[in-house]
Amino acid sequence: MLPTDDPQPQPPRQPEFEDCCNGGCDPCIFDLYEQAMDRYRVQLAAWELQQAKLKP
Repeated sequence: MLPTDDPQPQPPRQPEFEDCCNGGCDPCIFDLYEQAMDRYRVQLAAWELQQAKLKP
């Protein structure tokens, strides 16, 4: 597999403080962002492991 066939995962866009409505939403936009970051970290670790296996 070529590196171009397996692009590096991209982090989610971090919301701005102004994006929050301050209405006490559950989940808040920042909670959703943290969940997306958790998924991104797992995906990135898996991608890095895969890339390390491809190196000679």
